[in-house]
Amino acid sequence: MQRNTKQQVIGLTVIGIVTLILSGCTGVMPGGNMAGMDHSMTTTTPMANMTAGTMMTGTSMMSGTAMMSGTQMGGMDHSQMNMDPSKPFDAQFIDGMIEHHQGAIEMAQQALDQAEHEELRTLAEAIIAAQNTEIEQMQEWRTAWYADLPPTGGMDMGMGDMVISSDESIPFDQRFITAMISHHQGAIDMATMAKQMAEHQEIRDLADAIITAQQAEIEQMQAWEQAWFGGSQ
Repeated sequence: MQRNTKQQVIGLTVIGIVTLILSGCTGVMPGGNMAGMDHSMTTTTPMANMTAGTMMTGTSMMSGTAMMSGTQMGGMDHSQMNMDPSKPFDAQFIDGMIEHHQGAIEMAQQALDQAEHEELRTLAEAIIAAQNTEIEQMQEWRTAWYADLPPTGGMDMGMGDMVISSDESIPFDQRFITAMISHHQGAIDMATMAKQMAEHQEIRDLADAIITAQQAEIEQMQAWEQAWFGGSQ
């Protein structure tokens, strides 16, 4: 009888401990996900109350519909991003990218006249040819898709440098490289956004082409800058 009584006491004690543990774990995620978590959330946000679109990443919670990966977003300057929801995204992208390409062409034409290195003049010719072709294509799409839509004002986001610095204390070739790298990064940011939001597959395909070509040109200019000038300004 004494042995049975001890077993019953031990059993009740174990049950009590388990009950206390379970009652204190409401809303707590598995230990592997607790590192760095704001613990004020663990007892006030039970998992059952989390919406289907809510995701936990690291130490923060974000809406799944609003979250984009770092790769998708590139170097985008969100403080300067102000799309007009009343206008088609594709029209805003076309209007903005045409203006952006025209800026690159003007800088490249300046490089044809002033660049010291033959490599930069060759790059300038390639930029002029490629971006004139893309402008003509976007103008065709604009007419076909949005013939009655007034100018949208573009994407209203940072485009990068649109002119070459006039500081003659710095060699022209270095100033051109600095400006064009910034300009290309602006195009990549715009194209990255278009890959996520464009309605037409043609725009998404163009965005892919812009990212591929201009990222390669950025890497080439960075190599020249390092070789000729010892790095960026």
